[in-house]
Amino acid sequence: MKWYQLDQQEVMDKLATDSNSGLSKTIADKRLKKNGLNKLNEGKNTSLLFLFLKQFQDFMVLVLLAATLLSGLLGEYVDAIAIIVIVIINSILGFFQEQRAEKSLSKLKELSAPVAHVLRDGEWVSLPSTHIVAGDLIKLTSGDRIVADIRLIKSASLEIEESALTGESLPVTKHVNAIPTNNVEYADQMNMAFMGTLVTKGSGVGVVVGTGMDTVMGQIADLLVQTKPQPTPLERRLADLGGVLIIIALFLTAMVVGVGVWQGHPLYEMFLSGISLAVAAIPEGLPAIVTVALSLGVQRMIKKKAIVRKLAAVETLGNTTVICSDKTGTLTENKMTVKQLYVNHQLFDISGDGYDVHGDFYVKNQKANSRLVEESLLYAMLCSHASVRKHNKKWVMDGDPTEVALLVAAHKANITEASKKQFRIIEEIAFDSDRKRMTVIVEDQSHQRFAIIKGAPDVLLPRSTYILDEAGRRPFSMKDNNKVETQLLKMASQALRTIAICIKPLSPGHSYDAISVENNVTFVGLAGLIDPPRKEVKKAIKACKDAGIKTVMITGDHAKTAIAIAKQLDLTRNDEAVLTGSQLNQMSDQQLADQINDIAVFARVTPTHKLKIVQALQQKGHIVAMTGDGVNDAPALKASDIGISMGLTGTDVAKESSELILMDDNFTTIETAIKEGRNIYENIRKFIRYLLASNVGEILVMLFAILMAYPLPLIPVQILWVNLVTDGLPAMALGVDQPEEDVMRMPPRPVKEGIFSRGLGVKIITRGFLIGLVTLLAFIIAYQNDPDQLTYARTIAFVTLIMAQLIHVFDCRSARSVFARNPLKNVYLVGAVLSSILLLIIVIYYPPLQQIFETVAIPPTDWIYVLCMSSIPTVLFGFVPSKK
Repeated sequence: MKWYQLDQQEVMDKLATDSNSGLSKTIADKRLKKNGLNKLNEGKNTSLLFLFLKQFQDFMVLVLLAATLLSGLLGEYVDAIAIIVIVIINSILGFFQEQRAEKSLSKLKELSAPVAHVLRDGEWVSLPSTHIVAGDLIKLTSGDRIVADIRLIKSASLEIEESALTGESLPVTKHVNAIPTNNVEYADQMNMAFMGTLVTKGSGVGVVVGTGMDTVMGQIADLLVQTKPQPTPLERRLADLGGVLIIIALFLTAMVVGVGVWQGHPLYEMFLSGISLAVAAIPEGLPAIVTVALSLGVQRMIKKKAIVRKLAAVETLGNTTVICSDKTGTLTENKMTVKQLYVNHQLFDISGDGYDVHGDFYVKNQKANSRLVEESLLYAMLCSHASVRKHNKKWVMDGDPTEVALLVAAHKANITEASKKQFRIIEEIAFDSDRKRMTVIVEDQSHQRFAIIKGAPDVLLPRSTYILDEAGRRPFSMKDNNKVETQLLKMASQALRTIAICIKPLSPGHSYDAISVENNVTFVGLAGLIDPPRKEVKKAIKACKDAGIKTVMITGDHAKTAIAIAKQLDLTRNDEAVLTGSQLNQMSDQQLADQINDIAVFARVTPTHKLKIVQALQQKGHIVAMTGDGVNDAPALKASDIGISMGLTGTDVAKESSELILMDDNFTTIETAIKEGRNIYENIRKFIRYLLASNVGEILVMLFAILMAYPLPLIPVQILWVNLVTDGLPAMALGVDQPEEDVMRMPPRPVKEGIFSRGLGVKIITRGFLIGLVTLLAFIIAYQNDPDQLTYARTIAFVTLIMAQLIHVFDCRSARSVFARNPLKNVYLVGAVLSSILLLIIVIYYPPLQQIFETVAIPPTDWIYVLCMSSIPTVLFGFVPSKK
């Protein structure tokens, strides 16, 4: 039902209610029983046990559990226990993160007011909001949280703040007249009030037309229930990697065991060797290292004003191709500011943004001042209910945003509250949405009385018969009118909201009625206001553009305002690159997807539109980051690849639906997070390259030796020790490597890019092949020199394999070349490598460990031989640059 199209009596008739007595208790109870309580459904509750068990469905977790079983079979109980601890810790963290996300709908419910003032059986009573039914008459006063969707039937200067629902920064003035237009978005339904919004000014009465899930808020709740969060690119890539590794592990285990038995090796020995290689093929420390790398990134991001609610989201942000940003509060200050003042046909530009009371006045880029500037701002201050005062060395603003902005501009002209005390307010004619103006009658210290009228220019200009100039009042000519109209058009083209200021001297005994006071007035000036862009945002948007990331503005504000801000931020220079909510309604999903890449601004949109935009971008292959602060943003935040909510102005619903929270509500924090995310992903690729190349070397040295009918170069316990020495600290140190200089000059990775793309797979195979080859070669040479010294030959192979991997780790720091970066700059890596070498020396030279690991002490000359062999893989490819 389009309630906004019906007049008041039609609404009352259709809902079978009475404006004088409301509903009877009997009828209300019947409707409550039929339609249910006025509350939002939370959807199907998920048990805590199911949430916990769900954490073990992850493929890499299953791989870890398999590795645990294999380690246990080998008698490596310490490794098995360590793996189990990692799995449980990861599962507990995931459990608490998911449990917290499930609370988003309950937070949505908290926006409903606990009680409402309802007309029942002819009496106004307070009832729980859950017992409100369609047809109830509700009284609204300033400060009330609206309990249901309401068609207004009475309005006295009623203003409602709807930013949590529509994204608009200013309170909306309401009226009671029917709106005959079809397909009016609820942001433009001025005769309606919606559940969850807040009355900021005035009073009114309305009849309930929708409760619970039948409200606009209910539609958002329904979207939230139906919207499924997307797996992150990192989660998808690690799942793919896990699948590859498990197949390789099973294949190689079977091959080694089969070939070894076929060549006459004992079955038990080959079975243990095969399992050892399977454990080597699966880098069981990988998820732990990924978690640590992400956790350290999260800690760095907290210091930079970004809170990450889900670890994998850090990497996702670095992979983003489009940022869908809310305008108000994110790209702009969320503080109305007077930017221009037009008096006596002279335009003054005013510096200073937001609620900063310091600023200067300029005419054509030259500092200037005028008595009329001071007078006009004094009149604006007198005709206002707002206040700007200093408290504990801080400026405190209170009141309507437009009036606050005018007072801040007055302070810039040194017009303060002290100036106001020289006048006495005699009478006030309140602002009304129909009148579009406010008037106060004041008396100065000489007992002269005059009226100050502030309001919409289209209302006050026709009532102006005089204009104020430096000499005083003079007749307001047609030429004057045309000049003012021209200036209004210029301000409108800059998306400035305009306020006209007029005065009227009053003789003793003059009537104070509106008709008498508000006609034949003297035009003083125009004020042009806007919610200005944040100063630092333009630079951040450019940095994102250089990184191949497109920024799109999505706002509930009007198209002219949105496109003007977009131009100031260099989001677009094209007026056609904007789509409105009404235009979106006429487009199919496919039509939107076809045009989506050419659109920079979406204006006058609803929650359904935001969700549709996100899904259209994803359909075109984009990874989408969506920012938002209101209830209206929650479904799109949840559906996007990474939802980013505002920490200062964001609702709890938005925060619970997001993966990243900006503590300072600043777009530039997103740019910082993107850089961090990209570096984390590159670091993950570095240690995957290192771990897998090392493991490939281990596998190949064993496989080739068996195929060539040589004894096993490594025994199972040595294979496990190699993993312990090389896979731990060095890989972890790669995870905290510093970003390369060009990390924010590279384009985003393709959405379907695999973990082994950009030549990573080739590097792993070639480096791994060489590591295995030089290890096997070192073993064969030592073995053939003295076949009776098998333990010595295995020790040489053992040391060569470990040193080759520890030298190779420095090659992994850059995708280009080992010499592209200073190898000593990552002090953690240097320390990790030295620690691994120390552990290797202990195993070789400490007699009790020699017996366990079947090693012998080797002379210094052998170390020279081993180091030369170990350096071959890195040195050979280190001089060959490759593309990043």
